[in-house]
Amino acid sequence: MKKLLYFLAIAPLAIACNSNNSSQTSPADSLATVDSTQKLNLPAPDTNAAKTKFSKVIGWPEGKTPIAPAGFTVTKYAAGFKSPRNIYVAPNGDILVVLSNSERSTKDKVVGAITGKSKSEVAGESANTVVLLRDANKDGIPELKSNFITGLNQPYGVLIIGNAVYVANTDGVVMYPYKTGDTKVTAAGKQILSLPAGGYNNHWTRNLIANADNSKIFVAVGSGSNAGENGMENEVRRANILEINPDGTGEKIYASGLRNPVGLAWAPGTSTLWTAVNERDGLGDNLVPDYITSVKQGGFYGWPYSYYGQNEDPRLKGLKPELVAKAIVPDVSAGAHTASLGLAFYNGEKFPAPFKSGAYIGQHGSWNRSELSGYKVAFVPFSNGKPSGKLEDFLTGFIADADKGEVYGRPVGVAVAPDG
Repeated sequence: MKKLLYFLAIAPLAIACNSNNSSQTSPADSLATVDSTQKLNLPAPDTNAAKTKFSKVIGWPEGKTPIAPAGFTVTKYAAGFKSPRNIYVAPNGDILVVLSNSERSTKDKVVGAITGKSKSEVAGESANTVVLLRDANKDGIPELKSNFITGLNQPYGVLIIGNAVYVANTDGVVMYPYKTGDTKVTAAGKQILSLPAGGYNNHWTRNLIANADNSKIFVAVGSGSNAGENGMENEVRRANILEINPDGTGEKIYASGLRNPVGLAWAPGTSTLWTAVNERDGLGDNLVPDYITSVKQGGFYGWPYSYYGQNEDPRLKGLKPELVAKAIVPDVSAGAHTASLGLAFYNGEKFPAPFKSGAYIGQHGSWNRSELSGYKVAFVPFSNGKPSGKLEDFLTGFIADADKGEVYGRPVGVAVAPDG
């Protein structure tokens, strides 16, 4: 059976979702309307309408799992992690789990306690570790669990190219020596690229992906603020996808105006890079939609001056009309405030037809909305390398009590397991 792995931030477990041979779908949350031409009809922005509702993570009761479509079963793959954020499948089939979480200043911690935001986050210091899982006998249960790399600084992205393993810390990309089959990295790493992380480092995750021939590495770097409120001088090299050589040289801005690009993936059968982007807050319950989009080299996607193409942010209206005019409309809306972060394309043969070709999105869940949204793994069907339908639910059941704001866990990273 082909497996889709996803990891839950905060809740200490991983889930393997296995396919049987039948399925059914249910519609995803509709946070903006779509007309017959697939044009998104957005509500008017309202800076006075911003609401907050923080979720409280209560953990998964024994025997409780997310809900998959008919024909799928959900099974626990591994447990006992502190804030698993991302998953990387190594070329030899090992699963690397990245453990990290937000590190708040004393002031932010006080504010979080007052507002309730702290209930949605892992308490204490970030684990700053990459854990290796190995299922040598292919029975769906990893026999080996090893601290692969420790002593990191809010890591997220991981990438193996040949005899090197790369880790994207919040403040830079570090390269370590690696041999296939290693269970622990013991040699010191070398930082090959520094990244901006000082001051108010609101979006601290940095992701990595290489092109097909491993000649280029792409680095996703989120903005430091919501909508440039701390000054654009503090956003240099941020809200971008950067391109570098494997040794860290040759840095270029591949695409810009992406508020918080986190998920990175190549559409199967193409050379097109896709990203999942976490959009801005403060404009109302149903603005601004997060999205997944193909990434055009040299493209500008609006942040902070506009959103979803040429829709100007009223807080920055008229400041950069020349940039707004060239802002690219994203490909697929993923709903406002869903915190769409994880992204993986299914490239196997065992899933049934409705879910065999498409993108899976880990939606971490809202806080800047009067009702909870996200808190699921969503699916977008693809055909010939392009979206062929609307976003729909795939894994639900993360919300325990919507009225109380209680959730069992919050999805983030998504990956397809190597077994067939």
